[in-house]
Amino acid sequence: MKVMIMRKADTDTEKGVMPSDDMLQAMADYNEEMLNAGVMIDGTGLKPTSTGVRVQFKSGEPMVIDGPFAETKELLAGFTMINVTSMDEAIAWAKKWPRMDSDGNVTLELRILYEMEDFIDGEGIEKHKRSAARLARQPTSMSTHLSFNGNCREAMSFYADVLSGEVTFMLPYADTPMKDETDADWQDKIIHAEINLGGRVLMGADAPPAMYEKPTGTSVQLYYDDVAIAKEVFDALLAGGSAYMPFAETFWAKGFGMLTDKYGIHWMINAGSPDA
Repeated sequence: MKVMIMRKADTDTEKGVMPSDDMLQAMADYNEEMLNAGVMIDGTGLKPTSTGVRVQFKSGEPMVIDGPFAETKELLAGFTMINVTSMDEAIAWAKKWPRMDSDGNVTLELRILYEMEDFIDGEGIEKHKRSAARLARQPTSMSTHLSFNGNCREAMSFYADVLSGEVTFMLPYADTPMKDETDADWQDKIIHAEINLGGRVLMGADAPPAMYEKPTGTSVQLYYDDVAIAKEVFDALLAGGSAYMPFAETFWAKGFGMLTDKYGIHWMINAGSPDA
């Protein structure tokens, strides 16, 4: 069963007093012990209620109330979510809470989460089950992965420069367990590369010669609010490549173009919504 360990607020947490490095290390050790035991699901601290709001309904009408809130002992400063076999096990983990926290004067409240099986059968719970099933099938993240024929390092460095990104990973075959199975002229080729584009990830790799296929039927689509910047990016990606739809205004965008760059990758650049 899932249990939430709720760390109640106190005067310091409501003042926004930050934990010391020693306290952070103690909490990290506690979390790591739960991770190693396979019981931890999630956990984090909450900022003071002075940064939050309450939405209170009266007769169906919402009213927004700004923090801070007075009843400190009833407020939360953070939580830890665990998956255990019994409340006794949850209590045992709660008793291991770092003694350093608030000089050993902390109140923890443990609450069991409802599971789908706790509710009566009916269309209402079936809707919740369908939503849960949809959520479970949705990926945590989605990225574009590009395939190259030996020029991944050059291409990804080029894209990082054009798109103002940062190369965060560039792993050659020579640095992997596959090095002994890789031809000598392919050792410095890239088995995995990543560019961070403001939290978005563009991936790439050099496919072994026998496995490389030219990209067809897919494009990397970029959207910009600023038409001028979009045009700059389009022109930069176009260098050495070819445009099969020059950048221009369309009925759906103030700027749009399609091109194949010098590495054989297809791009679509959208910019700005039309005025009408």
